[in-house]
Amino acid sequence: MRKIIAMEFYSLDGLMSDPEDRQDWVTDNFTADMGEYVDEVFAASDTLILGATTYKIMAAYWPTAATNPNAFEGDAEFASTINSMKKLVFSKAPLTPEWSGSEFVSEIDADDIRRRKEAPGKHMLIQGSASVVQQLTSLGLIDEYHLLVHPVILGQGKPLFAGVEDRRRLKLAGTKTFENGVVLLHYLLAE
Repeated sequence: MRKIIAMEFYSLDGLMSDPEDRQDWVTDNFTADMGEYVDEVFAASDTLILGATTYKIMAAYWPTAATNPNAFEGDAEFASTINSMKKLVFSKAPLTPEWSGSEFVSEIDADDIRRRKEAPGKHMLIQGSASVVQQLTSLGLIDEYHLLVHPVILGQGKPLFAGVEDRRRLKLAGTKTFENGVVLLHYLLAE
């Protein structure tokens, strides 16, 4: 069965973005060894699960990253990987399909997600998308959490697990420290 993996860039105080949904503290502190890890996780996945906000941010960048002279180092090579993935986008408001391979769904249906997990293919990856992580965590549908904890305290911003309804027990699968001081906490759902 396919897994749903949440891979999130995370501040030490438990936030995934600042109040303006920016993550410059991630992009300004991204190193080659961290990029290799992210590439490995993406290579094991064929579907990207996104909420509306994250979709808009990514759809504005990735389709043209390979030819954008202002793209971050390494993004031109990574663009073909992310652009070829299926995108499952949860949005209550209609969105314009700006990114190839995008499927829009208005709400999360646990039975539909379970069917998708049972379908053939690689893993399904959530990037960003706090509201989707919160809902799927509450439903017990996320199998792994890859939290990349950055050495920064934001003070204010978007918490990743706000609104999660029930306790979820996790099992530590591993840790890794990157050159930039980012620490990976890799957890499996223990239930």
